[in-house]
Amino acid sequence: MEVTLIINGDHFGFSAEPDEVLLDTLRKLGFKSVKRGCDTTSCGMCHIIVDGQLVPSCSYLTVRANRKKIVTVEGVQEKVRAIAEFMTAEGVEQCGYCSPGHMMSLIALFEENPKPTMDEVKHYMAGNMCRCSGFEGQHRAIAAYLEVEKS
Repeated sequence: MEVTLIINGDHFGFSAEPDEVLLDTLRKLGFKSVKRGCDTTSCGMCHIIVDGQLVPSCSYLTVRANRKKIVTVEGVQEKVRAIAEFMTAEGVEQCGYCSPGHMMSLIALFEENPKPTMDEVKHYMAGNMCRCSGFEGQHRAIAAYLEVEKS
């Protein structure tokens, strides 16, 4: 099926298989920030934003994304850098494999709710896994980031 994807503002037209998932398509197109974790939508590593909604790309069919606006980490570098500085300061950047999914989840949250409480952050991030670090460092980093953003 012929599809056109709008990824980070750029248009990509090509033929996609009916069962092809967006994760595989994005990686083929060179968007390496999108990672494969579980293939069951439960780890958050493949999160991207499609038409303003956070979605797991491992289960989102490419043909379903036809003509939709897709955002990956590559398209939100400034926002990612701002958040990453706080993560690095708390020492939570270990292997980094889960980081793109975490960043996309946080960006989606902040777009939906610019001033979330920490309970709201924890609830929103509950589906994101990290095998290297505990979540306390991440929570401290997000709290520090939100404190700076409020001022």
